[in-house]
Order: sequence, then structure tokens, then C-alpha cells
Amino acid sequence: MAADYDEVKPDVAESRNASIEALKEANSPDARSVVLERDEADTVDGVELPGADLSNEELIIQVIPQADDEFTCYSCFLVRHNSQIARTKDGHNYCVDCEG
Repeated sequence: MAADYDEVKPDVAESRNASIEALKEANSPDARSVVLERDEADTVDGVELPGADLSNEELIIQVIPQADDEFTCYSCFLVRHNSQIARTKDGHNYCVDCEG
């Protein structure tokens, strides 16, 4: 007698149907309520919307000068540690990432 190995066993099918029914009956939020909650959280104070007038705002950034053991890559212009110098050509240093 031939056996169909792809057929779902009856006890597995029953437990699968039971878990689907349990999920349907659970008190879980639907997709619309989650989106509404997320939208409400996005509009809290301190978040600027696109097109907002920022002419009175000031941005204060502390600039840290390049240290003695650092260099600026002539290709990517990132400040790197001297251990990452791959080559020096015409007085310009190139980092390991740019020289690949």
C-alpha cells in the first residue's frame, strides 16, 4: 500500500486549526489601531515637521581639532588615525579604505 508522506496528519491539522482559532479570538490590536497609535506618538512635542520655520533656531556644535596622531584622507576627507595610512603620494595621505 502506498503512503502519502505529504499529507498532514490529523492531529497536526487539528492543533493548527485550534491555534488559528485562538489567534482570532485573542484580544490583539488590529493594524489600524497600531498605525493610529504610531501616528499619535510621532506628533509629540519637540518633533519638527517638514516645512517648519526654523529661522530662529541655533545649532551649537563643539568642533574637536585634529590630534597629532591623526590625518585627513585626501580621497574621502575623513579624519583617521595614523595607523590607517595606506600610502602617501605628493604629500597627501590616503587611508586603507580608499586604497582598498
